[in-house]
Amino acid sequence: MFINKTNDGLNNICGKNIAKFRIALKISQRELADKMQLVGIDIDKNAIQRIECGKRFVTDIKIVAFAKVFNVCLEELLKK
Repeated sequence: MFINKTNDGLNNICGKNIAKFRIALKISQRELADKMQLVGIDIDKNAIQRIECGKRFVTDIKIVAFAKVFNVCLEELLKK
């Protein structure tokens, strides 16, 4: 059987890092959603919240956009 969740039941491994980088920038989830829209990703505050708490899957396209917004490499977002 294929398992597509982390060992602790989360739907992504980047959510905690996204929250960490967002907090370091001192921006709200809504502000992050606005920044994502500026790089071409249509996402809202509620989706950001679900990503950060691990309830939402994150596509590779969105991970690349998050890395661009935070000005970090992909590996930084995918660290456990």
